[in-house]
Amino acid sequence: MPATKPKTRQKPSPAAAPSDTAAIATFLAAIGREVRRQRAKRGMTRRQLAQASTTSERYLAQIESGAGNPSASVIRAVAQALDLPATALLPASGARPAALDAVIDLLAQVPEGELPELAKLVEAHVARAAGADRARRIALVGLRGAGKSTLGRMLAQHLGWPFIELDRVVEEDYGASIPDLIEMAGTATFRRHERGALERVVAANEAAIITTAGGIVSDPESYALLLRRSHTVWIKARPEDHMSRVMAQGDFRPMAQNREAMTDLLAILEARRADYARAEAEVDTSGAALEQSFAELLRVVTAWLGPQARAP
Repeated sequence: MPATKPKTRQKPSPAAAPSDTAAIATFLAAIGREVRRQRAKRGMTRRQLAQASTTSERYLAQIESGAGNPSASVIRAVAQALDLPATALLPASGARPAALDAVIDLLAQVPEGELPELAKLVEAHVARAAGADRARRIALVGLRGAGKSTLGRMLAQHLGWPFIELDRVVEEDYGASIPDLIEMAGTATFRRHERGALERVVAANEAAIITTAGGIVSDPESYALLLRRSHTVWIKARPEDHMSRVMAQGDFRPMAQNREAMTDLLAILEARRADYARAEAEVDTSGAALEQSFAELLRVVTAWLGPQARAP
């Protein structure tokens, strides 16, 4: 009887070391934070992102909490729904140019309070290098309800310049309202239309007052173009002022099917705050009469335009 070959038992896969487990948890938590931040930045609900990425809302909640372990295909789908490259949702890693590493190391030694001013200096340098011609364009950014449209119209009338609402340009191009566009084609498509509209508006108008949707900051390319080619003012207000003004205008979308509207609004504002703060100036309309807010805006604009800003 031939000798039988003894069976070999397959060794079990070694369990992940505690340090590896912690590293994986940190990695997944970072992905979740970035997904949540990018979603809030765009003003998207979790349900909207789940539908746009064909991912279950429950699983998306797990990803955002750091409890989910999304596959590459899921990360890709979520990133596409946010109009981002998949790598944008991953923690920063990989090789960088030595000069960039040196700059980052130097910035790490700068007190946090001085970073906004340094960011403005870098942005100004980029604008000069690009030959930006923003002297006679004024753009107003910020959340709905801050007063962008009202103040923008007043400033345009005062200066005798065109008043351009970028959302209206997109609607004319697409032939439908913004809510319908987003519902039918998605937020990413709207952002692409918005970018094309902004490029045409800048090319066609040497002088104009431009107002944008609050979420333009979620598209780095569009927002960078706006900052380069126009003087930009963040029209800001307290969260409760944003909400009450929108409701007073008869727009009930912030409350529709959403019992946590204020919580969502705070999350959106927090996600966008740093980008809004990249504007050259801020005008806070909280608790101020319309005339006071306009006077403050005119003071800011006069510093840029000089005699051109005087009443005709």
